[in-house]
Amino acid sequence: MRYPKILIGLAAAGLLTAGCGSNGDSSGAGDRPADSSDRSAGAGDRPAGSGDDQKALPVAVDGPQEDVVDSSGDAKLKVTPAPENGAPFTQKVEHKLRETVLRGVMVPGETSAECADGVTQKAGAVSQCVVTYEGAEIPYEVKISDKYTEGSMFTFYDTTPKKGLLVAKSVYNTLHERYSAEAGYTGSSKLACEEIPVAKTVDLNSDTGYTCQYWTETANDGEGGYTTLRVMMGVRGPGFEQAG
Repeated sequence: MRYPKILIGLAAAGLLTAGCGSNGDSSGAGDRPADSSDRSAGAGDRPAGSGDDQKALPVAVDGPQEDVVDSSGDAKLKVTPAPENGAPFTQKVEHKLRETVLRGVMVPGETSAECADGVTQKAGAVSQCVVTYEGAEIPYEVKISDKYTEGSMFTFYDTTPKKGLLVAKSVYNTLHERYSAEAGYTGSSKLACEEIPVAKTVDLNSDTGYTCQYWTETANDGEGGYTTLRVMMGVRGPGFEQAG
């Protein structure tokens, strides 16, 4: 994934656009499942709701997560103080990377950033940085625009995360947004997840190894049961795929 180009000028630090797009996002983000009666069996080819699947996962998700903010422009996602206009270019990039991570997970948290060898301000130059969120380290690649010319007032650059950031509250909140009755999915109830770390670095476009679930009366041949969901990490954040 490449984040939208960012610019930093002499007069003021450039603004960061928080959103990012992707084609073929494997997370399933934004999709709601078909009716559970059409779904395949759970893990191990067992009907959803049978055997171990009948047990409720330990973290009940009964509403939106309190610390998840609604807007990427929320002041809680800003890192203050911002660098002064005359601050070194690398310092400005590090500051923007911290805000990029916060706006990606939408959950305020402790952050830091370091571009150990600095950010090379030359056309096409690629530099490596690491952002830390609540102890989880996310490597980033920073690439200066090929059109950059020395002495330019503005410097455009792309930032690309090399890993995904899994945040428990973001996962729980996304589950509620996708599968709760409040979100319009009236066939499900008893949302729950495994206990997920506060923050953890994971591979992008991958199965994180964690699961969530919801209860439906139509599962297990109409006897009712849990449908298990794998927690996936896509380029736009966490999503879910039905297990089995």
